[in-house]
Amino acid sequence: MTSKREQVLSALSDRLRCIAGTAVKRNEVLPVSVPAGGLVLLRDGDPGEPDVTLNPRTEFYSHRAEIEVFVTRPVDGGGEAVLDALLSQIGAALAADRSLDGLAENLFCSAPETSVLAIEGAAPILAARLTITIEYLAGDPLAA
Repeated sequence: MTSKREQVLSALSDRLRCIAGTAVKRNEVLPVSVPAGGLVLLRDGDPGEPDVTLNPRTEFYSHRAEIEVFVTRPVDGGGEAVLDALLSQIGAALAADRSLDGLAENLFCSAPETSVLAIEGAAPILAARLTITIEYLAGDPLAA
């Protein structure tokens, strides 16, 4: 049986895959090149220490996952508008179902932290990192 943690992360990955034209991968290495439509990497992150209630025993997790977003900077510069548009699409995809089909109590994200990656022999890559907090309940710590 799949753990609640895996169900939640799979549902989050599926939600991100709804963004048309963008490659979405989970727990991959940093890219050397980025597809034309951009690249979104989901990092599983850390479920953290749960709040525990008794009778019946239930664990409440505030799982912090990360989403890394990459777009290639055009030769003539710019690209920030493309990155911003992709971030907006991610925000809309997450806001469409904050319960991940009933698996989570809530889901919210941080403001993006942006940067530029310079890779020798390749076009610069614009990057953004978001922390996604997914709140969910589990009855067993090994199933979290």
